[in-house]
Amino acid sequence: MRSIWNGAISFGLVSIPIKLVNATESHSISFRQIHLGDGGRIRYRKVCELDGEEVPSAEIGKGYEEADGSVIPITDEDLAQLPLATAKTIEIMSFVPADEIDPLQMDAAYYLAANGATAAKPYTLLREALKRSQKVAIAKYALRGRERLGMLRVVDDVIAMHGLLWPDEIRAPEGVAPEVTVSVREAELDLADALMATLGEVDMDSLHDDYRDAVEAMIAAKAGGGFEPAEAVREPAGGQVIDLMAALEKSVRAAKASRGEAEAGAEAGAEAEAEAGGEVTPIRRKARARAGGAAAAAPKAVGGKKSTAASTKKTAAAAASKKKATTGKSAAGKSTSGGGGAGSAAAKKTGAGAKKAATPRKRSSA
Repeated sequence: MRSIWNGAISFGLVSIPIKLVNATESHSISFRQIHLGDGGRIRYRKVCELDGEEVPSAEIGKGYEEADGSVIPITDEDLAQLPLATAKTIEIMSFVPADEIDPLQMDAAYYLAANGATAAKPYTLLREALKRSQKVAIAKYALRGRERLGMLRVVDDVIAMHGLLWPDEIRAPEGVAPEVTVSVREAELDLADALMATLGEVDMDSLHDDYRDAVEAMIAAKAGGGFEPAEAVREPAGGQVIDLMAALEKSVRAAKASRGEAEAGAEAGAEAEAEAGGEVTPIRRKARARAGGAAAAAPKAVGGKKSTAASTKKTAAAAASKKKATTGKSAAGKSTSGGGGAGSAAAKKTGAGAKKAATPRKRSSA
C-alpha cells in the first residue's frame, strides 16, 4: 500500500520511524456530469476573476481571505516554518482506557507501518505495551496543513491510528431528544430485550452494499442494451405506532421465523404484560379463537341448523315423542317443547287431534 505521510512516533525518548497508510477505501460508484442533449462531459475550469483567463494547477496557490475581502497569500514554505513539533512527528501524550474515547470523535483511520529494519524493534515494543496495558495512546500529529488529534490502538499485529475530532468540534445534542415526557413499562422493555436477543449477533464480514450491487447491475445491463427499468418499490410511509406492545410482539415473531425458530414471542409478551398489570391479547390466541369459531360454524354448513345445541335438543324431543306415541301419549310429548301449560292441554286430546297437530310442525321443519 502506498504511504501518504512519512514521519516518526515519539514515545518518550524513543523515536519510531513510520509510514502512514490509509486503512479504509471507498467503493462508492462515481458519476460524471454530462450534457443531456449530446452526452458531452461537463468540466469545471479554474478561471481568474481579474483577467478572466484559465489558470493551470501549477500557478494556483493558497490565500486567506479577510473580512474586508482582501486576500493574504500563504505559501507551503510559510507553513513549513511554523514552530510545530508535530509537523513530522506523531507525539504520544498519554495512555487511557479505550472506553474513555467517545466514538463521536473518531474520524479517518490509518495503519502505521514500521519504516525500515531499525524501526521494527521499537515498533514491536510499543505494540506489545499497548496490548498488555489494554489501553490506547492519545497523540498529536500534523497532516494536510493542520494539527490533529489521534488515537493509537492495536489491530491484529499492526498499530492503527484513528484521527479524532477536537473536543470543541463535537456539537452538543440540544433539541434532538424527544421534548415530551415518555414512560416505558417493564413489559415493553422485556419485549425489546427479547427482540434484541432474537436478532442476535451478525457476522460483519457478511454485510455488503446492496445498493451498489444494484447500480452495477443496472450499468452492465444498460451497456449491453438489455436494460428494462422496473417499477420502483414504494415502501409505505411510516406512521405513528398505535400499539407498541403489538408491534414488539410481531417483531419478535418475525425475527424468530426468519431464523427458523418456533413462535413463542407472543406468549412471552403476554406473560410479561400480565406481570406489569396490563392487558395484551397475543395474535396466537386470536388465531385459536378463529379456529374455534370455524369449528362451531361447521354444523351450520352441513345440516343447515343454527347451532349444535339446537340440533341436539330437537333430536331429544323427537325421541321422547316416539316413545310417548308408543304408549298412546304422543300428543303430550310434542306439546311439551312449546311450554308447560300447552303440554297439559294437548295431553287430553285424542290420537287424531295429536296427528293433526303434528303435521304443521313437520312442514315447518322441512
